[in-house]
Amino acid sequence: MVFGCSNDEALVFRELGARFAIAPMIVEDPVGESNADLARGTRCISVSHKTPITNRTLVALSNAGVEHVSTRSIGYNHIDVAFAERVGISVDNVSYSPDSVADYTLMLMLMAVRHAKSTIRRTDAHDYRLSEVRGRELRDLTVGVIGTGRIGTAVVKRLRGFGCHVLGIDRQTRAGMAHSEIDDLIEHSDIVTLHAPLTPETHHLLNRQRIERMKPDAIVINTGRGPLIDTTTLLSALEAGQLGGAALDVIEGEEGIFYADHRNQPIENEALARLQRLSNVLISPHSGYYTDHALRDIVENSIINYLKFESRKSS
Repeated sequence: MVFGCSNDEALVFRELGARFAIAPMIVEDPVGESNADLARGTRCISVSHKTPITNRTLVALSNAGVEHVSTRSIGYNHIDVAFAERVGISVDNVSYSPDSVADYTLMLMLMAVRHAKSTIRRTDAHDYRLSEVRGRELRDLTVGVIGTGRIGTAVVKRLRGFGCHVLGIDRQTRAGMAHSEIDDLIEHSDIVTLHAPLTPETHHLLNRQRIERMKPDAIVINTGRGPLIDTTTLLSALEAGQLGGAALDVIEGEEGIFYADHRNQPIENEALARLQRLSNVLISPHSGYYTDHALRDIVENSIINYLKFESRKSS
């Protein structure tokens, strides 16, 4: 059973389901305590990363006989995995094309260093004068990549083509990068891009002390998870002119705001509203992963997770 399944996902689930000889049951609404009983009679469900899975929901799923949850995301931060295991539910994630997020990251970098937001705002108002602030070229910049897993490494490969000096840091050393301690990386980088997983250790990885150590014209890119950054401190630094800008595909408190139409509603996340008013800040709604290729990867690996779980149960 596939919960929180959009129309485009449903089409791919049905197409690939036929190839794997399974018939997925599609539920458009995200899983919650109120609809968990829909899963009764199934042992494995697929959920989206867009809505947190509460512990009460996990208990309801366990009571309905669910034994396995496969999340259609790389990160687990919307599920209490340890609690799920305590109520008899194993949790798995999926991998997908790292190129989707890597391409998007480079796009955000280029838009940020060329002041794309303010340029587009002016031309939309039919003001075609050049900006008073010139852009910068990536080849002249040092880019610090925090998290050099599949996505971070794909970002590094793209940056090499631009001739940047790249600093990378991860839990393990990888070839092809000048590795440095995180504080040293932050001090020397013109752009800092975040690709670390969100864990208790990486929560507010960019905290007040580290943001204060950044160059005054440095740019922050985040296509990882919102809570990797202390948003309050970042916002204060940007409003005070202590940073060059930011491009954020994720933000703290995005749940319930991103993936919904709020044109006629007030934005309850004050930090998000203030960030969007800044001409040197780009915001996008957690869409870096959203490509045709990545969607097919996500669906296929969700199905494979289900088949592996059933294979283990029958062995």
